[in-house]
Amino acid sequence: MSPENAVRPIGRDPDAFEAFYREHLEAVQRFVARRVSSVHDAADLTAEVFVAAIEASDVTPGGVDPRVWLYAVARRVVANHLRRQARGVRAVARLQGRALLDDDAVERIAARLDDERAARRLLREVADLPRTQREVVELVAVDGLSLVEAAAVLGVSPGAARVRYHRARARLLPSAALREVTS
Repeated sequence: MSPENAVRPIGRDPDAFEAFYREHLEAVQRFVARRVSSVHDAADLTAEVFVAAIEASDVTPGGVDPRVWLYAVARRVVANHLRRQARGVRAVARLQGRALLDDDAVERIAARLDDERAARRLLREVADLPRTQREVVELVAVDGLSLVEAAAVLGVSPGAARVRYHRARARLLPSAALREVTS
């Protein structure tokens, strides 16, 4: 079966789904894990991505690259999760609910934060990018998609994806060069 025809049968054929799942599980896990902070959420969302893939397999247009299609499914599942999570946070804030931390927990968190300072700085800079540029950077630089594949996931032309990626790199590279000089 050609890669372009690998999506449709997964909703009907358990063997096709198993092969599809085994081939794409690791990529989906990496995609999801980079976007959520909880191990449990990552596991649940990975499963949810494959359930959504099964449900959407019959309405998928022919000739679609399975990996690009699955990243688009994963992107929607994660986005929905993050929206639900944000609503929950707002609800908790309205109720003024607070969880108290003991001294050991505070120390562990502080040590972890110190260890991840450089990564947080880079993530902050990426997060400060306009959403359209940030999405392309995540799909290309983090998820390993080509610009053409990222464009397909985002539903834009390859030219638009290239422009967004170029602009994002132009914004990120000067601050990285400045850090090198000042370090």
